[in-house]
Amino acid sequence: MHWLLRRMKHRVLRSPPVMLRVFVLSIVVLAYGATGFLFFEKPSNPELEWNEAIWYAFVTVTTVGYGDFSPATIGGRYLIAIPLMFFGIGLLGYILSLAASALIEARSKEIKGMAKINLIDHLLICNYPNLNTIQRIIKELAADGSFRDRDIVIVDDELEELPAPLHGLKDPEVHFVRGNPSCQETLDQANVMYARDALILSKSEDAMSDARNVVITLAIEDCNSTIRTVTQCVDPSTKEVLKRAHCDGIVCTTQFDVLFLSQEILDPGASSVVAELTSNLKGQQIYVTEWKSQNTSFVNVANGCLNRGHLAIGVRRLGENQLNPPNDFMVRKTDEIITIGPKRLYF
Repeated sequence: MHWLLRRMKHRVLRSPPVMLRVFVLSIVVLAYGATGFLFFEKPSNPELEWNEAIWYAFVTVTTVGYGDFSPATIGGRYLIAIPLMFFGIGLLGYILSLAASALIEARSKEIKGMAKINLIDHLLICNYPNLNTIQRIIKELAADGSFRDRDIVIVDDELEELPAPLHGLKDPEVHFVRGNPSCQETLDQANVMYARDALILSKSEDAMSDARNVVITLAIEDCNSTIRTVTQCVDPSTKEVLKRAHCDGIVCTTQFDVLFLSQEILDPGASSVVAELTSNLKGQQIYVTEWKSQNTSFVNVANGCLNRGHLAIGVRRLGENQLNPPNDFMVRKTDEIITIGPKRLYF
């Protein structure tokens, strides 16, 4: 312990921290100005006190120069005031350069994914397939009012820095963490404990993307069991594995491709209708909203939705969809109502 203290003392004395050097230099300059001002000016002005001398030195060093105190003697002007002005300009420039360097370094670390994220209720996007996919996801999310005032954190181990088109975006603001999304240290850096949702994307060029996404889902759920995870997969058989990993939402892209293609053959134009209903950028959308009121029949719910400009098309209960149920179908509290409308409903 004694050896460690000696080593730390030697290190500080040999190469003191920048802020310590600035502080000591500032004290030395202020002491020089205040002492010299009193030495030369007090004989002709006995009412001068230390607090006034320190005030004069501080105002001069900061180049403010209120003029309430000024040297009247030759020594006070040429031996104290002029050197103090030059020292002040140099010291102020040095401090400003340190501040600018610190800001640039902090911004550079954030862009390169090295900064610690201190956000709450943010969305984690794990894996970076390409810029176009990320931009489309951000546009869709930003178009929905429920995503307002939330930030996005992209987590990827291959992306070297946040792409320029994502710099400076507002509502949502995009951040970046470079590292393996399945690694505990990386998830801690992304503040996964305070994230609300996690979107795990697939990389088309990665043959093991499904297995990789299962591991990422497990890691996130292990860190934060309350987070809502939505995972993309390529192979439909992966859906069962993701369910056992407690994934909350699973999107199998190849399965949707088959459905869209076959439906377009049977009903031309159906794919464009589905695309519009699932996009926040135009037309009306499908919304799934939790029913928080008392138990009632579906016809009452449908009539209430219709009065608010929405069409109720079904109920989602325990992960299963009941589309176009009979009018006497009883809607329970905590069921989810599936509607089509111009904006999100809140019950």
